[in-house]
Amino acid sequence: MVDYKSVLSLIGSILVWLSVPLLLPLFIAILTGEDILVFVATILLVVVFGLILEQFEKNPEVNTREGFLLVMLTWLVAAIFGALPYIFAGQGTIASPVNAFFESMSGFTTTGATVMEKISFARHSAAIMMWRQLSQWLGGMGIIVLAVAILPKLSIGGIQLIEAEAPGPSVERLAPRIVATARRLWIVYLGLTVLMVGILFSLYQLGEAPGMNFYNALAHAFTTMPTGGFSTEAAGIAAFSPAAQWAIIPFMFLAGTNFALLWWVFSGHLSVLRENKEFLLYLAVVLIAALLVFLGLIVSLDFDQLEAWRHSFFQILTIITTTGYASADFAGWSGLVITVLFLLMFVGGCSGSTGGGIKIVRWLVGIKSIIRELFTTVHPDAVRPLRRGKKIVSEKIVKNIIIMILAYFSVFLLGTLFLQLDALRVGTEFAPLELMSASAASLGNIGPGLGAFGPMENYLVLSPVSRLICAVLMWLGRLEIFTVFIVFTPAYWK
Repeated sequence: MVDYKSVLSLIGSILVWLSVPLLLPLFIAILTGEDILVFVATILLVVVFGLILEQFEKNPEVNTREGFLLVMLTWLVAAIFGALPYIFAGQGTIASPVNAFFESMSGFTTTGATVMEKISFARHSAAIMMWRQLSQWLGGMGIIVLAVAILPKLSIGGIQLIEAEAPGPSVERLAPRIVATARRLWIVYLGLTVLMVGILFSLYQLGEAPGMNFYNALAHAFTTMPTGGFSTEAAGIAAFSPAAQWAIIPFMFLAGTNFALLWWVFSGHLSVLRENKEFLLYLAVVLIAALLVFLGLIVSLDFDQLEAWRHSFFQILTIITTTGYASADFAGWSGLVITVLFLLMFVGGCSGSTGGGIKIVRWLVGIKSIIRELFTTVHPDAVRPLRRGKKIVSEKIVKNIIIMILAYFSVFLLGTLFLQLDALRVGTEFAPLELMSASAASLGNIGPGLGAFGPMENYLVLSPVSRLICAVLMWLGRLEIFTVFIVFTPAYWK
């Protein structure tokens, strides 16, 4: 049987530690004299509820079954408690429970879809806006990965927890102990965040990035490295200078790269880049897609070349890494560009990155398995193992990847169908591609879609039921579907 008492106890411990990040928006609230009680009340509730849950089991243990339940519930509970500041503050459209939950789930899952109608400091306090940004940073590398790094209780069974949460088919150990691996991943994540803040703020100091003061530099670093996409401006990154956009581009690329790979690179092992087939394919897809978008912008919209390259690289990276930023309103771009961007919604970044989506490595293995199937059809007696670099990929992993891709598209289609049915129920009309993009953007943790859900729009046009459907898709997408589905199978509880 599943030891649910241990699961509840560990969720309580994680909640208590999650109260610590809330001190940052509380500090901002104290400086500005706004929303102090909002964050004091939230911190008290999180700590008290966490301490109560900890009492269910004094010596919790986590096995494989408990790991799935713990990861699934942790993300759900984090989104629920993360919504409290929005509700308590009572500011704007995110004050209602459904909208607050949507915004919080979008934050923690690093989706970046929003129901905030007017993104401005005139409507929302600096503390609330920073909590919105910070929630994405916490979810980027993973709540469980952070918990394993700082909570001794989770050191045993940590690998199962990280594998249930982390994007991609497997987790690469960077050290013999999984705790050390989790800490190294967070060191890379934190280091890149600090570096990005420094670069953006330096551009502001030099007069090259007006508006990118320290607050905005921190806020956008908090949502770039987790590939989240929330912004403090209604126009997103389009509100900032080309210099700021150029500075963000390489960080989006790095955020879509396997962080274990980045650890080896920063440790001086540069050769791992040319040996990693997933990274090389990721780089190739980015370059080819950027070239197609560049040609589309030059031919159809008469952009000058430097501007076209900036927009093409920015939008390609923001979609493929599922960051969800926008350097311009691409909804009005040519059909070729829109087609390329829509297709990239189903690609995703590298495994072990903070990006969502299906992931490059799964496409790599899937394409190779198709090629092998064609070969063995012609040569039925041939034995041709599937390789990823120098390593042979087991048939079990190949099967799991193909099933994952099939499940992903099945959930995407079901999500589109449910959104369409609900639109009919409430009498709202959307173009089929618009609802398909909303489903894909939610499941892939991308954020903006097409048309009514474009980069300069929001998800308020959906009914409350559809917003909850999108929130569930975000949850499923961040945990890569099976972590959630497994808990709802009869076999799990036997």
